[in-house]
Amino acid sequence: MSAPDDESTLSTAPWTKFSWLLATPWLAFLAFPVVGTLRQPLPVPVQVGALTAIAAFAGVYLYAFITNARTWDRPWRGRILLLVLAVLTVPAFLTVGVDAFGMFTFLGVYAVFSQPLRRAAWIAAGLVALVVVTVLLAGAPDRLFYAVITAGTVVFVGLIRWIDSRQEQRDVLERQLTLTAERERVARDVHDVLGHSLTVVTVKAELAERLVDVDPDAAKAELAAIRSLTREALGEVRATVAGLRVARLADELASARDALTDAGIAAQVPEDASVVDPRHRIVLAWVLREAVTNVVRHSQARRCEVTLSAHSLLVADDGVGPGGAGESGGLRGARERVADAGGTLTVGPGETGGTRVEVHW
Repeated sequence: MSAPDDESTLSTAPWTKFSWLLATPWLAFLAFPVVGTLRQPLPVPVQVGALTAIAAFAGVYLYAFITNARTWDRPWRGRILLLVLAVLTVPAFLTVGVDAFGMFTFLGVYAVFSQPLRRAAWIAAGLVALVVVTVLLAGAPDRLFYAVITAGTVVFVGLIRWIDSRQEQRDVLERQLTLTAERERVARDVHDVLGHSLTVVTVKAELAERLVDVDPDAAKAELAAIRSLTREALGEVRATVAGLRVARLADELASARDALTDAGIAAQVPEDASVVDPRHRIVLAWVLREAVTNVVRHSQARRCEVTLSAHSLLVADDGVGPGGAGESGGLRGARERVADAGGTLTVGPGETGGTRVEVHW
């Protein structure tokens, strides 16, 4: 992420298009050099020249703000326009003296809007210091209000710039966090979908291999089931990437029963998902899928029991226990899903061995 002063970051800020609306009211400060010029007993050509320079100053100032959105394509452009504005103050100084410091307000404002904040702060500080030193050396302390006006105006518009840049930083960070969360969601969903499906496919392939000689028809049925599972898994992956995948608890109960049975594990799985609070069914479907996948892959169990209630899920087996394979990445993803839904997921040994995966709200 770019730093607050980075010019590429500033190029997208809203004020780069509409800052001229903020710039226009400050033209009122040009009244000081204009009135001062008219009051000076100067030849008409000199007055006309000074007033023309002031008018040109106002024109360049507005032009600079109106085109501000394009200065970031060429970083040097803002500096050149700032230099032109500074040069156009010279005729006013030659005619009205210290009263021309009323034009320094514009230099400070444009410096804030056209330069990185750190550089703008140094420019503004230099302008204020120049005003203070000059009016004191000129013996006109009553003109110190020009320093106050310049400093106050720069602080005001600088605060606007600072707030805007911080808001943009916040927006960039939010977009990055949203993107990261979406990537994690897709990765977790793809893992859950493929992990379960490939486990079932492996079990069915092993079963078909054992049956191919003794019961060819049964082996063909298993191969047909494998083909159906792979097509279903492909569709689920596509739906997951599109953000449309929603696990259904009733489907997962049936799938868990089939997967356990095919793996030679005695399955006690409820058929009715309606006992579960509807708010929890999607999350419990994902947890059930991952827990059963781990039982089939790692547990070496002979029996697995699934228990449901309105606000809980229990998957218990009589296998080697949680120390056999450790907590998988899928279970970590399931724990995150449950935590996001306000519940807790625990994994531990059963009372008589094996592993217990429990979810509670």
